[in-house]
Amino acid sequence: MRHLHKGVSLAIGLAVLGASLAACGGGGSSSGDSGQIELTIGTFTEFGYESLLTEYQQLHPNIKITHHKTGEGGPYHQNLITKLAAGSGLEDVVAVEEGHFSDIIDKSSKFNDLTEIGPKDVTADRWLSWKYDGGKDKDGKLIGYGTDIGPLAMCYRTDLLSAAGLPTDPASVKAMFASWDSYFAAGQQYVQKTGKPWFDASSQLYNSMVNQLDTGYLDRNDQLTIETNPGIKDAWTRITTAIGQGQSAKLEAFGNEWKTGFQQGAFATTVCPSWMLGVVKEDSGPENAGKWAVTDSFPNGGGNWGGSYLTVPKQSQHPKEAAELAAWLTAPEQQLKAFQAKGNFPSQVQDLTSPELLNQTDAYFGDVKIGQLYATQAQKVTKAQYKGPGDGQIQENVTKPALTAVEQGMPPDQAWQQVVDGAKKIVK
Repeated sequence: MRHLHKGVSLAIGLAVLGASLAACGGGGSSSGDSGQIELTIGTFTEFGYESLLTEYQQLHPNIKITHHKTGEGGPYHQNLITKLAAGSGLEDVVAVEEGHFSDIIDKSSKFNDLTEIGPKDVTADRWLSWKYDGGKDKDGKLIGYGTDIGPLAMCYRTDLLSAAGLPTDPASVKAMFASWDSYFAAGQQYVQKTGKPWFDASSQLYNSMVNQLDTGYLDRNDQLTIETNPGIKDAWTRITTAIGQGQSAKLEAFGNEWKTGFQQGAFATTVCPSWMLGVVKEDSGPENAGKWAVTDSFPNGGGNWGGSYLTVPKQSQHPKEAAELAAWLTAPEQQLKAFQAKGNFPSQVQDLTSPELLNQTDAYFGDVKIGQLYATQAQKVTKAQYKGPGDGQIQENVTKPALTAVEQGMPPDQAWQQVVDGAKKIVK
């Protein structure tokens, strides 16, 4: 899950997590004379693993699993890097969000090669090819088993669009969301008609636009492209223009005001990678059921935003058992259950044609076939954008606050220079 969407600062939570892990230790250990092996797994936000971990222990009586689960992804990954540097404190199985996976690529020597320690029947064809390749370091060493992905779709409030005189039927909505030009044009109409914002948070849209590019903030040589990649600056110009037109609700994604905005109808559209559906439902509340809809049309053709990997650090005292747990959790059967529990969309090829997935509906969104919709979106992705070291930090610590500054009145050109300077400090 992206888990970059979940990258806000939780200093208190981080301190509590650190204290907790220090108290109980990171990797697993044998449990006295019982012969039982204790494994730990670290995740953030919602992976849908709670019942699966119980099931695994029932299937493996000799395994006891402790689940360290924290809230937002930003502090979690900062803690991960700290523990890697310290050489202790990490769990046996550690989840890494795809946007932060770049930050451990140059530290891959601290992780086990899963092709060596993992079950031999776990092969590349389990996953979509671009997802599997995303779990490798530059030398081709597989350090992560893919969990979910984040195919992009768009969510919108049918009642708010209708009140503004905009179409809500599927064919017309698809045309309206076909490109960024058409999307922002519709947003301008909405603002002029209602005087209310079109979308929730500028960083959500900007991240999606940048993720669609062939090359992101860094090229495959880990060179910063922010001044040479015209697509990045074009996305900046588009989103800051929309801010100037009043299309942004100027909310911080996943903040309290953002959650209240869902409940109060403070905006009409929001970017909806598959993991976002659960967030929309939870934050909008039951009183808004049936008002939200989701379409498989996404500006400029879609893309992927989100998804994670399960890794086995070399700190683990039980790497083989840890790899077996990670492999089981990322098997099609288990990832389908995680999807049904929390909406995390599977990256496993078998699941994308599964009747259980394709026939999955969601009453909150008008009984749309959620599984089929996102399977269609997933097939539109042919390769994952390369994420070099520092990519996630640029997104969370540079572009997001710069966009907030624009929303608060800073001229876009001045904020853009802030982005360039901030990115250069991260990628030296």
